[in-house]
Amino acid sequence: MKLYNTLTQKKETFIPIEKGKVRMYACGPTVYNYFHIGNARPFIVFDVLRRFLEYTGYEVTFIQNFTDVDDKIINRSHEEGITPKEVSEKYIHEYFVDADALGIHRASAHPKVSEHIPEIIDMIKTLEEKGLAYNIDGNVYYHVDQFKAYGKLSKQSIDDLKSGARIDINDEKKSPLDFALWKKKKAGEPYWESPWGQGRPGWHIECSAMSKKLLGETIDIHGGGQDLIFPHHENEIAQSEGSCGKPFANYWVHNGYINIDNEKMSKSKGNFFTVRDIAKTFDLEAVRMFLLMAHYRSPVNFSKALLQQAATALERLYTAKYQMVFLLEKAANNMVSEAEKLWIATLDQYKKAFIETMEDDINTADAISVIFELVRDLNSSLDEHSSKPALLAGQTIFRELTDVLGLAVKDKETNLDAEVAALIEQRQAARKAKDFKRSDEIRDELLAKGIVLEDTREGVKWKKA
Repeated sequence: MKLYNTLTQKKETFIPIEKGKVRMYACGPTVYNYFHIGNARPFIVFDVLRRFLEYTGYEVTFIQNFTDVDDKIINRSHEEGITPKEVSEKYIHEYFVDADALGIHRASAHPKVSEHIPEIIDMIKTLEEKGLAYNIDGNVYYHVDQFKAYGKLSKQSIDDLKSGARIDINDEKKSPLDFALWKKKKAGEPYWESPWGQGRPGWHIECSAMSKKLLGETIDIHGGGQDLIFPHHENEIAQSEGSCGKPFANYWVHNGYINIDNEKMSKSKGNFFTVRDIAKTFDLEAVRMFLLMAHYRSPVNFSKALLQQAATALERLYTAKYQMVFLLEKAANNMVSEAEKLWIATLDQYKKAFIETMEDDINTADAISVIFELVRDLNSSLDEHSSKPALLAGQTIFRELTDVLGLAVKDKETNLDAEVAALIEQRQAARKAKDFKRSDEIRDELLAKGIVLEDTREGVKWKKA
């Protein structure tokens, strides 16, 4: 398997630190609001990377943090009239509501900043002892000039970064590039005791400390959105490698940006969409489909028209899935024919092609194309005369590949199935009795419930509108 490594700026063969095991960390949300479509992309990308690694036999320990100590959380607590802790707990809950709807699996652990203050303080003390951090009146800063490798991830030199940095005349830092490791307490803010007085962590230090505690000093894969390369991930490298003297991560993986109707997403332009907003109009599985139809490193243009196209493509997968379920329910216990045995043997080509595309830097766009080639084959090869072994073979390969991407994973609702089946039976009886008025009434009744009927040669089938 090859992954594009931001650090080396090329695709590299993935070789884990420990054979058969992968340690992976991806930056999670700052929990002060519902997450937006831009946040959703890395959450989905690294969920798929993890699924594929597990599919190919790796034991994956995947960590995604929650930033629950931050200026934005404090500001939101003032707006909502609740404590910062209540804000973060509220939006952690809401994160899981939306993440579940997007088909994102729980990480191995979701550590919080507030629960790792001792580890953060220990790392800052180590950096201070090594001359990489300094304290000014209770504010502790990282001394960037003392870490000579600074800029290696973003491919910028310290001098270039300094020349482009904004300088605040009231800034107490030694250099404009220096960043906060510990912030002195301010009125109305949460705080913890520390060797430098009461205060709270800066943003960047949390990931370094939590990754070290849960995954060790060097990890296999660190990921996030492209916007995190600088300064966040650059600062993480300075902290982690500065404190222990070892590489922080062997592979740095970053996804591309999302534009909205060909413009950069921003609240000022009114094109800022939270996932919760989108859920009012679309099933969020369509959002997952939309984001996976592009390569994760490519920029993506989001629009409702393109999202509708993704929803339509997703519907094709569900149609194929439910068609196989329908045929299996109706299938007789026929012996598998010689022609079917030959066809079953050809199905492995789709699995091989799928794995090849995914091993090429997680190319989900081409992997989805492989799945649609499989669907075309299933639609043309399977019908009401197919044997159960042939139908099961087709269903198995379909589920195997779609499960890796987290697509078409929902089953029809059992209760709804029974209700719809009863109405279909009544409609069939009305048609047989030439009571077409009643037949049409039942069709309209089902349509009002969001159920569309299809009269096919195999019988009446239904799907959600």
